[in-house]
Order: sequence, then structure tokens, then C-alpha cells
Amino acid sequence: MKILVNFSRVFVGILFLISGFIKLNDPLGFSYKLQEYFSEGVLNLEFLIPFALLLSVFIVVFEVIVGIMLLIGYLPKFTVWSLLLMIGFFTFLTFYSAYFNKVTDCGCFGDALPLTPWQSFTKDIILLVFILILFIGKKFITPIFPIPSHKWIIFASFTGCLGFAYYVLMHLPAIDFRAYKVGVNINEGMSVPANAPEAEFEYAWKFKVNGEEKIITTSGDYPTVSGDFIEVETKTIKEGYIPPIHDFSIEKNGADYTAEFLDKDKLITIIMYNLSKTEAEGMNKLQEVIKKSKAARYDVIGLTASGNDLANKLKAKHNIELDFYTCDETALKTMLRSNPGIIKLHKGTIQQKLHWNDAENLAL
Repeated sequence: MKILVNFSRVFVGILFLISGFIKLNDPLGFSYKLQEYFSEGVLNLEFLIPFALLLSVFIVVFEVIVGIMLLIGYLPKFTVWSLLLMIGFFTFLTFYSAYFNKVTDCGCFGDALPLTPWQSFTKDIILLVFILILFIGKKFITPIFPIPSHKWIIFASFTGCLGFAYYVLMHLPAIDFRAYKVGVNINEGMSVPANAPEAEFEYAWKFKVNGEEKIITTSGDYPTVSGDFIEVETKTIKEGYIPPIHDFSIEKNGADYTAEFLDKDKLITIIMYNLSKTEAEGMNKLQEVIKKSKAARYDVIGLTASGNDLANKLKAKHNIELDFYTCDETALKTMLRSNPGIIKLHKGTIQQKLHWNDAENLAL
């Protein structure tokens, strides 16, 4: 039992540390995932959405600290109870997401390792087993350092976690795991290889034949039936290839300008996924960025998911000259964890990404 507990201790502790640090690297991204869980169509806890970022930081810091406490053997009773309650809650969430197909990625490992809902649930069940072993054999969780040093280790870890979270929120994630990282060509990211696997679907056609309902299943072809069509249900049998970048576009007044702008030699995009939530201090910094970029013969455009009315109000309020184009909000949130933020491109290749706090570091 002692060997089993020690193995579980190392396995669970390291996994919590890795999972927690990945999310701590991008707490804003994890807050977007929490907002998805809190939405009306999932848990219907919309009153928690304004607190998503605060909850995000608390959860990921606590996850890291509990992992460290388990590894060093500090307060074993509190630690295993915390682990059990956390994994119980996470197992419920992942099962709910998988069974009802509500959230397609739990966000357990952020963008570093996307998991399907059922993969997430399976992972949590395995973790639950190991945590139950720890709970039963908690007397074997002994300290590995002198007990007086434990509180200082936890204090230093807690301070370091908060400092790191503050840094990435005021700048950008230290490690970018997303499809829009520096060096990526957006055109190539949207392309589908010639030999890529295609999705397979099953179609259940429902007809009324001679007064009775009849279901005919095909792989897509409309069946030849003497009867009245009622409805068809589609089921995905096999997922096809989905390119890393699949929801990016640059549009204005119904026209698509994606290819045109991704062919530009010198392009600065000002990312503002929601104009009603842009930070005023950031908008003031952008005035100088736009002015210098245009002087250096860069094309400068704004990308937002907000409408023309908000764009015009923002331009008038902050006295900026910027042409706004629309893009999917999720794509913009994925591209840059800053509102506003700056991305420099050369023929569709991302050369630089900046939080508005670092606007003066733009290389022109």
C-alpha cells in the first residue's frame, strides 16, 4: 500500500502541476472556457460570468499549490480532501460535457493538449482512482523536507504563481500553444492537405409509408422511397481533418478581404474582439502605434467582432483613424489575449504579437 500511495502521490502531484501551470500560463484563456461552462446553454450560471477571470486565477493557482503540497507532504489530510473535492467536481463537469455534448474541449490542459469530452472524462476517472488510493492511504504521505520549511515553500510557490499570473495578464502568455503563434502562416494554417481524411456521416431518413413511419439509413444519398418525407437526422461517424485555423476571415459590408490582406507585405492588425470591452489606456497607446505604422508604409486595419456603430463611436471617442473589418470573436480571442492588441504580419505570416502594454516594442 505504501508503494502504491507513493506512486499515486508522484503521479497525481506532477499531473496537477503540469495542468495547473499550463492554465496559469494563460489564465485569460481558461476564463473564456469558464464563461462557456457558465453560459445559459450549459450550466446556466450566467451570474458567474463577470467573475470568470478571478475564478480562473484562483482555480489554477490552487491547482498548482495542491500539487506541490502533495509532493512535499504538507498537510496531507487537507491536501487529499482538496484533491477529492476538485476531482469530483471536474469529473461531474467532464461527464456533463461529454454526455450532453455541451463543451467540446474541457480546457484541462489549455491549448497545449486539447481533449475531447470523453477523453477528459476518462482522464478524470483515472485520476479519481489514484486520488482515492491517496485518500485511503493518507497516513503514508510523509514529509520529504523538514516540516518548518513547508510553509515557506508554499508561501514562495503561492507568491510566484500570483506574480506569474499577473505578468501574463499584463503582457501575453509566456508560451504560446495556439494555432496563431509567431512564425505561423495563416494561409497555410487554413489549408487542407490533398490526402486529408474526410468526415463520414450517417443519415437517418424518416418517411411515412402507408400510414407508418419508416427510417432508412444511408451515407448521404437520398433514398428512393414511395412515401412522404418527414425529417432526417445526421450522425457523425468519423471526424474529418480540421485545419488548425478554420474560423479566420477578414470581412467588411459582406465582402471578403481575407486573401487581399494576407498577401500584404507589411500589415499591422489591431485586434479588438469586443469594442465595448476595450481598455481605454490601451486605446490611447494605439494612437501612436497607428501613426508610426502608417509612417513606415504599413497597412493598418482593425479586426473586431463588433458592429459598425460601436466602431464609429470608438473612433470618435478616441480620435483614431482606423478602418475596421469584422472577424469571428472566438478567432480573435484565440489570436491574441489582449483587447486591444497588435499583430504584425508579412504575407500572412505572423511576425510579432504584442499586448497593448508592450505597444512601444513594435518593430517596424
